[in-house]
Amino acid sequence: MAKGLSEKFLWGGAVAAHQLEGAWNVDGKGVSVADVMTVGGVDRPREITKGVMAQKNYPNHEAIDFYHRYQSDIALFAEMGFKCFRTSIAWSRIFPNGDDLEPNEVGLKFYDDLFDECLKYNIEPIITLSHFEMPFALVEKYGGFRNRQTIDFFVKFAEVCFKRYQNKVKYWMTFNEINNQANYNEDFAPFTNSGIIYETGENREAIMYQAAHYELVASARAVKIGHQINPDFEIGCMIAMCPIYPATCHPKDILMAQRAMASRYYFADVHVHGHYPTWLLNYWARKDYQLDITEQDLAELEAGTVDYIGFSYYMSFAIAHQENQANFEYDESRALIRNEFLEASDWGWQIDPEGLRYALNWFTDMYHLPLFIVENGFGAYDTVEKDGSINDDYRIDYLKAHISEMKKAVIEDGVDLIGYTPWGCIDLVSAGTGEMDKRYGFIYVDKNNAGEGTLERSKKKSFDWYQAVIATNGEQL
Repeated sequence: MAKGLSEKFLWGGAVAAHQLEGAWNVDGKGVSVADVMTVGGVDRPREITKGVMAQKNYPNHEAIDFYHRYQSDIALFAEMGFKCFRTSIAWSRIFPNGDDLEPNEVGLKFYDDLFDECLKYNIEPIITLSHFEMPFALVEKYGGFRNRQTIDFFVKFAEVCFKRYQNKVKYWMTFNEINNQANYNEDFAPFTNSGIIYETGENREAIMYQAAHYELVASARAVKIGHQINPDFEIGCMIAMCPIYPATCHPKDILMAQRAMASRYYFADVHVHGHYPTWLLNYWARKDYQLDITEQDLAELEAGTVDYIGFSYYMSFAIAHQENQANFEYDESRALIRNEFLEASDWGWQIDPEGLRYALNWFTDMYHLPLFIVENGFGAYDTVEKDGSINDDYRIDYLKAHISEMKKAVIEDGVDLIGYTPWGCIDLVSAGTGEMDKRYGFIYVDKNNAGEGTLERSKKKSFDWYQAVIATNGEQL
């Protein structure tokens, strides 16, 4: 049994391009799906508008202006001791319309400079290709991933990035939280994941399965091309992991939770095993879903399996069987219930550190691949004291508890874990609500939900704490 984490363990932080870069329409960048989403809140969803409209508050347009401030921000990450930095490449910065014949050289150069800045401090870039920032033109012109042609557009984008940064980036992921769209009855995930805007009366579930299939094929094709370009690439998938517990030990609750887990994580089955699980094929047949899945698609899924599983972990869910549910069918929009044993954040996210250990062991037992925790964090309201200090002990407590369970999974259970990158290492725009006041970072950014503020950076109490965690390789919590 290991006595501690490996000396090669990658400590760092995680962000996404659209949530911090800003510069939404400069240097040739096109409009992304994130650029047409307004600010929302804990009680109101973000509005998806038909293009950019006057008088609307689009927080991603400026975000925290990382595009012009990345050098000083990365210096702060280096001061914390980061071994790696997870971010994404804005697809619309490279191909503004998605179907452009040639990439935007200015956009490519920005990421050259960004990765060089990381490497200057021996910080390993961990790069997601599609993190909720599909070019909006692909939505308007093709319907996003409703359309098989979008596979080719993504693969072209991926190949350009693999070739350009093959000597700067080792760790890649294809689609961020691809399985969030399992919640097909809400608008946010299908739009941000796949560019889907539903029409009245459409079968949302069938559309989701079709779009997800095209994405899985696009991912597999990209993985194969990436390995051909550089055999040393480590290319993973990225799964949103929220364990779904049975509400009770009643057999029907157990079976409901089992089917819920299968429904939410079949995406990982395809990424890792290269084929669809039998239960899902039977489900499609029972529903008479006539999906566009070709023999070539199936061959490509087999040929493009991933090297590791990257995943986010924030919370767990619970579920109970309902008597009117046929065959334990899972509808995330109505099936989940509150877990009475857990506390929750101000946004209703249930806090479950032990669930991270469960998730690490579940992934290991299911897939037997290396794992990478690429998101974990605590969104909260922060208060700046009169002396300028920000005493975010609640964030420290949350992360400390989760890192402790992570260590148990690695040291006691033998989980193969590459690294840990807490989400939003610097305050940024919330993907779910568009808020700035829902803060995750070790670094405070002076900006509020209304877009007001100086964008000045300052260290929170958690900054020094995480610095010590990294310096001691997780021994000092």
